[in-house]
Amino acid sequence: MTSPTIICPKCKSEIPVEEALGHSIQEKLEKEFEKKLKDKEGELMEKLEKEGGKEIKLLKEELQSKSKKLVESQELELELRKQKLALEEKEREFELTKQRQIDAEREKIRLKVETEMLDSQRLHDREKDKVIDDLKKALDDAQRKANQGSQQTQGEVAELDLEETLKIRFLYDAIEPVGKGVRGADIRQVVKTSLGNVCGTILWESKRTKAWSAEWVTKLKDDLRSEKANVAVIVSTVLPEEAATGIGLVDGVWVVSYALYLVLAELLRQKLIDVAREKYVSQNKSSKAEVLYNYIVSHEFGQQVEAIVEVYQDMQSQIARERAAFEKLWKTREAQVNRLVGSTANIIGSLRGSVGSTLPSIKGLDLPGLEEGGL
Repeated sequence: MTSPTIICPKCKSEIPVEEALGHSIQEKLEKEFEKKLKDKEGELMEKLEKEGGKEIKLLKEELQSKSKKLVESQELELELRKQKLALEEKEREFELTKQRQIDAEREKIRLKVETEMLDSQRLHDREKDKVIDDLKKALDDAQRKANQGSQQTQGEVAELDLEETLKIRFLYDAIEPVGKGVRGADIRQVVKTSLGNVCGTILWESKRTKAWSAEWVTKLKDDLRSEKANVAVIVSTVLPEEAATGIGLVDGVWVVSYALYLVLAELLRQKLIDVAREKYVSQNKSSKAEVLYNYIVSHEFGQQVEAIVEVYQDMQSQIARERAAFEKLWKTREAQVNRLVGSTANIIGSLRGSVGSTLPSIKGLDLPGLEEGGL
């Protein structure tokens, strides 16, 4: 038996009723299923939206929390980095300061060592200079002593030669050297005749130097008086102007060169013998007046008077120097007093010109006629 069919309104084809009913039921079921599915999906979506909103909220809150923590962490990291940079900066500054201090200490040590070395070198140089100066002084002293010894030796040789020559030339005379350290001339010659009669004394001084000294004359004249000798002679290699020709009389003392001293010795010796002979011949014939006269004209009296005159001259010179010094002092004080009086008068005049006659008069600074009436 054939199943009933129906015509499909859409495709105009015949569809068995069972198939059409199944299809219809299927469509209906599909629609219901789709509806339920949509409802289910809506519920599910609503549920998901609710649950997702909470989760999103939680996620957002978690995200915000994490973001906040991240910001805090970043800020903390930034702060830590800043602190690290500051610490590194401080460390660099500390290292730089420490290096600077080390360099400064090194410089101080270097300067100290350099100063100590310079001081040590300076002291060493001074020590060397002192040693050199001491050596120079010692050398100069040795050279001076050698020169003095040489001059002394030359002088002693000259004295010995003078003594020996006088002894050989004048056999009757007593030629005596004056000992070293004893005040007096170098050689004393006592002039005697062939019979041994003493006629007088000649004092000889020998000088072998490079320069003439006037003190030699003064010393020998003092020696002449102390020994009551008759004649004083200086034999010298250098001569003053008074003895430029080789022989000369300087302030009562004969000065002669070594080439001419024997000639002078002969003349002086003969003169002393002649004077002694004349005294001897007239000795028994002399009255008291003649004795006094002979004493006055004697060489001894002349020397004593000469000594008195020299003392007088020295006193006169001293008085003249003192007078000149006092006159200079008096002139200075007089000028000071005049300046003082003039300054005082200027002050009084200025005051009187300012205050008029009310200023009392100053005795000694006003004219006599103006003291009572004023100007």
